[in-house]
Parts: sequence; structure tokens; C-alpha cells
Amino acid sequence: MEPRFLPCGPTAVMIEVADTDAAAQLAAHLRRAHLSGVIDLVPAARTVLVTCASAGQLASVRGSVSGFEPGVGIERSGVLVEVPTVYDGDDLDSVAESIGASVSELIELHSTTVYDAAFCGFVPGFAYLTGLPPVLRLPRRLNPRARVPGGSVAIGADFTGVYPTASPGGWHLLGRATVAMWDSSRARPSFIEPGDTVRFVPVDG
Repeated sequence: MEPRFLPCGPTAVMIEVADTDAAAQLAAHLRRAHLSGVIDLVPAARTVLVTCASAGQLASVRGSVSGFEPGVGIERSGVLVEVPTVYDGDDLDSVAESIGASVSELIELHSTTVYDAAFCGFVPGFAYLTGLPPVLRLPRRLNPRARVPGGSVAIGADFTGVYPTASPGGWHLLGRATVAMWDSSRARPSFIEPGDTVRFVPVDG
């Protein structure tokens, strides 16, 4: 799919691509380009919203996108983030059973995978992490929970992630992170940002 440009006001454009991987790769491509006048860049599931200081600077964005090819020479632009995790989630046993594995095998599979932070959304600090092993790509729960505890590490469909605060949720709970995903007093409020790579590190409760 060729990128599609959707105007968003006089100084912004939303670029639509084929899928989440392409959107994350395009965002990384644009970050590395360091285009003059770009003041904000927001990836989502299939789009990247780019906001410039003036309308005239949108042309450089279009020019940079014209040289973009998904999957070719793309490297993430963020940092490696390690999330200390206690694997004691309410769905740990049922997920292990559904994939035909022991709990220890499930923990090893989830924690030895390196994930990519594709985009953030839902609530502040919630990063959608791609790279989940295919065997763990389970459908969302038929009956979502009215309240998922803050810090819960979970999987749902193609993603894994951490609920920053208590909220409703339909993902399968594997454990809990021991570090806050969102803290507005930090220089970097979101513990995980788009473009980062992420590992879950098992720790004792």
C-alpha cells in the first residue's frame, strides 16, 4: 500500500499506511530525518500524524515519505527499556493451558522476547508492544474486566503491554510491573515511548 496523505488542518498531515509495523517504521524513518519545522509526530495503529510549525514545511514531510519503504533498512530510534515483572497474573494458568505449555514455559516465552513499542494510546503511558510470539496472540477475553489493576502486564490479540492505571480491560493478565508506566514528575513521563524496544524481566513478588 502506498502511503496516503490526509490533511489535518493547515499545518498537519496524517499519513496512512498498511499496518502497525509500517506505521512504526515510518515514524522511526521520520524521526531520524530530523526534518526542520516538525514539532510533533504521533504514530498509531495504521497512521502517523505529523504536525509542523508552518504549512510550508509539510512539503519536506511528503518528500521524506516518498523515500520510505517498509521493512528496508529501518531501525528503531528509541532505547531498550526493561520492565521488572512479577508473573502472578490472574490469567497465567489459563493462558498456559490454552497454548499447551507450563506456566514456567509461558513466562520464559513472554520474557525472552524483545518487543517494539509501536504507539501509545488508551490512557497516558499505555504502549502497544508488537513482536508477540504467534502462539501468544490470543483473542481478547469474551468478558472484559470492569477493573484491571494498574501495573498489570497483559496480552491481547497481536499486542502485549502494561496497564498504567486501574481501568476496564479485556486482555489476559500475566503479571504486574513493579515500576510506574506514567509519572508526570519524571523528565520522561511515559516509561515506554514509541520507538523503544522493550523486555520484561521476571522478578520475585
